[in-house]
Amino acid sequence: MKKFVLAAASAALALTVSAGAAAARDQIKIVGSSTVFPYTQAVSEEFSNKTGKAAPVVESTGTGGGFKVFCGGVGESHPDITGASRAIKDSEVKLCAENGVDNISEALIGYDGLSIAHARSAPEIDLTEEQIFLALAAELPDGKGGFIANPNKKWSDIDASLPAIDIVAFGPPPTSGTRDAFVELVMQDGCKDLAGMADLKKADKDKWEEVCSRMRQDGPFIEAGENDNLIVQRLEADSNAVGIFGYSFLYENSDKLKAVKVNGIEPNFDTIADGSYPVARPLFFYVKNAHRDVIPGMKEFVEEYMSDAALGADGYLAERGLTPLSDEKRKEVQEAVLSGKTIGN
Repeated sequence: MKKFVLAAASAALALTVSAGAAAARDQIKIVGSSTVFPYTQAVSEEFSNKTGKAAPVVESTGTGGGFKVFCGGVGESHPDITGASRAIKDSEVKLCAENGVDNISEALIGYDGLSIAHARSAPEIDLTEEQIFLALAAELPDGKGGFIANPNKKWSDIDASLPAIDIVAFGPPPTSGTRDAFVELVMQDGCKDLAGMADLKKADKDKWEEVCSRMRQDGPFIEAGENDNLIVQRLEADSNAVGIFGYSFLYENSDKLKAVKVNGIEPNFDTIADGSYPVARPLFFYVKNAHRDVIPGMKEFVEEYMSDAALGADGYLAERGLTPLSDEKRKEVQEAVLSGKTIGN
């Protein structure tokens, strides 16, 4: 049945292409995560240099936005690949299937630390996850079983040892996988040990998740869009501000920015790889298998992305800030992706 579905989808795609033009579009279309974007761009350049083919068109839409358009259907008007800074959700798998996108391969490419950073000219500020929550959450426990709007305006309002400067944090929007990861790995961890929150989680998990996940909207947290480079520019302009983005952007801008330690641990290749840095996450891309044999160059592009030259410990993506997989895990992923293994199988 799966072979029939794949063949039908491929045939439909080929028919769509031939009806609209003399040949299939000559560029691969890729959407998705702003964090994965620079890695995909690097692979695109390498692919084009090696093959002489047109480099893929890569668009930074955010993880959620990428899945939405990726799952929109099969055919040349739909993307071939999407990058993601989290694994695909069951609801997104369902959306894909409803639109005929039912043969997808998942590629785990490596790991990324979710960095909090500020300009090199800024005063030192190292934070715990609890302090970050107390700075950026929309509501805080009032100590009486209820909640109040977050009153903290300066970092010193949270702890007298922190700088007496306004809390200003530039971060990703709700469509971003970086936002999802920040909420799960920082906000919820920072919330869980506050007075009364363990009892609330037992009594009303939905309410606990709402309180521990909702970012404030009264000024200190500023949604900066999907372009992480804009956050870097804003941090340079405001030495009191902090920014939230993938470690690769901190790595690439280490001459301008410095990391905020989280729970006393600084993000780097070693702390992200060994799990000691508390805010690390896996990075992925997803391949629409019905397009592999129809869109020119797509098979070769996937092979380049899965190559040791790209993903290895000394590969060109590690040079750009990606924390690589172990040799064993990389081989496992390479075999699954290159053979077209479908997620869930």
